[in-house]
Amino acid sequence: MKHIYKQAANPAAPVLLLLHGTGGTERDLLPLAEELSPESAILSVRGNVLENGMPRFFRRLAEGVFDVEDLIFRTKELHEFLGSASVEYGFNRGNVVAVGYSNGANIAGSLLFHYADSLRGAILHHPMVPLRGKELPKLKGVPVFIGAGENDPICTPGETEELKELLSGAGAEVAVHWERSGHRLTATEAAAAASWFKERLGERS
Repeated sequence: MKHIYKQAANPAAPVLLLLHGTGGTERDLLPLAEELSPESAILSVRGNVLENGMPRFFRRLAEGVFDVEDLIFRTKELHEFLGSASVEYGFNRGNVVAVGYSNGANIAGSLLFHYADSLRGAILHHPMVPLRGKELPKLKGVPVFIGAGENDPICTPGETEELKELLSGAGAEVAVHWERSGHRLTATEAAAAASWFKERLGERS
């Protein structure tokens, strides 16, 4: 998978897995990573799927309608890529925190839905429920931040609440931050994520 890797200034800090939104690139969330945890290693990945020339992490059939078969395949692909990247770059596979926006948040959510040990935590900006009717793995104590819009036309408040319930039901510790800026990732939402990150996922002791 096309990606950028930046070595950690502090090897104990969580590794940030950056996952862009539809039409983005592996450079989109680099400023956000700097705000969240400047000492962290960064693994920023570009989606392997193109939709009208725009990179995505998995196919969709229509707005808000996922190609579930492709979602499952691409989630496995990303999970396996994390394993190989940890060997190549020498980072702690058990210390990876996903930071995703929109489509990137959905593939990060899918990692949580499919693999108990894939992520130490996650920051999901404007995610949807990746998959319904699936029993989630045990996510006891996994911290998850959800940035949501009270007036988001794509990820409705009901969708956000459903995702929170599903993750919490599997044992994850979920915090939801609400904004009134539609589907946009705002500076105040990023600041709230950074504050949450420092409190919940600062350097491992």
